[in-house]
Amino acid sequence: MKKNVTSFKPVILLNIDSLMAEPLEVAIQTGRAPALKFLMENGSYIPNMVTSFPTMSVTIDSSLLTGTYADKHHIPGLNWFDDSRKEIINYGTGFRETFRLGMRRSVHNMLYRLNNEHMSSEVTTIYEELADRGIPSASINSFVYRGNTPQRLRVPRLFSTLTRFKDGKWTTDATTIFSLGTFSKLRSWGVATQIAAGNYKYTARELRYLIRKRKLPGFTFCIFQDMDARIHFKGPMDIKGIAKIDREIQKTLNLYPSWEEALNRNIWLVMGDNGQSPTGSRYRDFIIDLRKQLKKYRISRIERPVSVKDQLVLCVNQRMAYIYVLDQQLPLSTIAEVLKNDQRIDIIAWKDEDSIHVESGMREGSLQFHPGGEYTDVYHQTWSMEGDYQLLDLNLTKEKELSYGDYPDAFVRLHSVLHSHSGRYIVVNAKPGCEFKAQSTPFHLAGAAHGSLHKQESLVPLIISGTTEKPIFRRVVDLKAYILKLIP
Repeated sequence: MKKNVTSFKPVILLNIDSLMAEPLEVAIQTGRAPALKFLMENGSYIPNMVTSFPTMSVTIDSSLLTGTYADKHHIPGLNWFDDSRKEIINYGTGFRETFRLGMRRSVHNMLYRLNNEHMSSEVTTIYEELADRGIPSASINSFVYRGNTPQRLRVPRLFSTLTRFKDGKWTTDATTIFSLGTFSKLRSWGVATQIAAGNYKYTARELRYLIRKRKLPGFTFCIFQDMDARIHFKGPMDIKGIAKIDREIQKTLNLYPSWEEALNRNIWLVMGDNGQSPTGSRYRDFIIDLRKQLKKYRISRIERPVSVKDQLVLCVNQRMAYIYVLDQQLPLSTIAEVLKNDQRIDIIAWKDEDSIHVESGMREGSLQFHPGGEYTDVYHQTWSMEGDYQLLDLNLTKEKELSYGDYPDAFVRLHSVLHSHSGRYIVVNAKPGCEFKAQSTPFHLAGAAHGSLHKQESLVPLIISGTTEKPIFRRVVDLKAYILKLIP
């Protein structure tokens, strides 16, 4: 039985892809973002929420909605290798790479398999838990949408050749109210300008439709995706995208008798999902081509099935990459030694028995750590470690209290990604300004990129309006518990 939503304030979470604290603050100070300024000045502002790792949207949104890291929800990145099926899983990293992997397969992965097959059945989403309490939810423009309401989605005839769904239709378990571009629209007359997801105007219009029709559910999650692509090419301090999205938020707040009344009726949360690191302009200096680094080994080619002769599979997530070692006779440490010759790689990590082993191309030494032990970090997590803790820019006190510098929440985020899926693999992290490349991988010279563990991509802002409650920790992974507390 559904609860009466009017007995509490519905929560609206606006996720602005690649929103970062510094350009947000500049946009507000220069008068380019009056709606965000209003929400910030009439609420709370946290500039440094720690996001998930790798800092790619599908992994971050999975952590937000499940309240777990990748070791539990099993969505390890935008591009990864399924060792059990010997198959590269790509959710859409760039046209050339996606085309070579197979457009139909990548679209199917993103729209269906991510939620119905890849995300672990051992975790529950906010949507599923609210539904169990009789409270409906809405998902607008998010590729991570798993709920427990069967939704019939339709593929426009023009795009039907890009999917594997018979008759251009399929059923998926999603939210009570579900919008995903051309495939599922709240407004029958709405036009999505992108194949799978609408642009920022489309997202805002779908939200305003719910408000005007008085159909807001207990929780509404909206994603504005446009800024990500813009910042990749313009750089992280571009604020034009913030100003455009702010105008849509202004129109949304204008639906109420006053902006103050919008806060009286709803709880508004505005966040970024990942930051972006500015990239250098010289290909030779700033693009790390893993194929050249590992040219002495047989590397699988993405346009054909993985062969028994292949020794390595490379899956790049911009400034982070997975290197899968298929040759059982080839030690992970051997590959790590090769990678250490490149001073542009700041973290090289892999599972070593029960511990995580960390080395670097930027400095000598090694570090081993595992959960449980005498060191306690700022999130009340305990760890054992041995070696050079400066490799992860850790700070220690005499009382064995542990805090993080350039790599926020580094221990649990590295541990989780190295336990996120099966197989023998190494995780590499590029130093600021640099980006990884493999076969047909897109890169972003003189722009910006994300994916890594570094604080430039790992710290995002959060604005809270309409409530005085705050998350227990400043981490995206803790937002699920926070949101469920807001909806009694």
